[in-house]
Amino acid sequence: MHRQPVTRRGLLVAGGLAALGPTAVTAAATAAAAAGRPAAPPVRTAAPPRDTGTQPQPGPRAALAALLAGNRRFAAGRAERPRQDPDTLRRLASGQRPYAVVLGCADSRVPPELLFDQGLGDLFDARLAGNLVDEFVLGTVEYAVLTFASPLVVVLGHERCGAVAATVDALRNGTTPPYHVDALVAALRPVVAPVLDRPGDPVENGCRANVRAQVRALRDGSPLLAGRVARGELLIVGARYDLDDGLVTPV
Repeated sequence: MHRQPVTRRGLLVAGGLAALGPTAVTAAATAAAAAGRPAAPPVRTAAPPRDTGTQPQPGPRAALAALLAGNRRFAAGRAERPRQDPDTLRRLASGQRPYAVVLGCADSRVPPELLFDQGLGDLFDARLAGNLVDEFVLGTVEYAVLTFASPLVVVLGHERCGAVAATVDALRNGTTPPYHVDALVAALRPVVAPVLDRPGDPVENGCRANVRAQVRALRDGSPLLAGRVARGELLIVGARYDLDDGLVTPV
């Protein structure tokens, strides 16, 4: 579709109509039609900005509900793409206050901000193949929880994960992945091996088992995280992203 270029005058007109409210917009459209000119497009109100400093973080359950609501919008093709404008970018330059930490896979099809329909400054991401917890990832999550009081951590796996598939192949066929990919498989072996012969798809079983294992690794590996979970200040959950329909479901 061909789009008309946006002019400075057009932006000023649109901003003025938004400030005047819906009655003024209707009147302006009527006047434009009478004069034989096309009416200006309706102005969409942007989502309210998130405070980067003083506003309290939402509760853990409210944070999870916000993420899942955003995912439902994304999967239904109704994504709002909030807080992705230049004003938000400039406002966040002086500080951030992400309300959720997402430990996800590095897979190019699983970008958290897009599939959860979130904006700049909303999520603190840690992404690597197999969404594995090591000391560096654990430190990353602890940093976000300690510094920003983020009330939610999501371990996000996804179907047909390549790292899990490589581990299944290594276990069944004795293959050795090249280079440092073998380090990922070595880390996943103890997680995938116990579910290798269960009914169903072995890669799917391995993906789900891995999400649960990494949730446990976060809880068991950090007194900071475990203490906040015990006090109800933090929620650590596992989830699975469906590549086919775009939906995130609990694991």
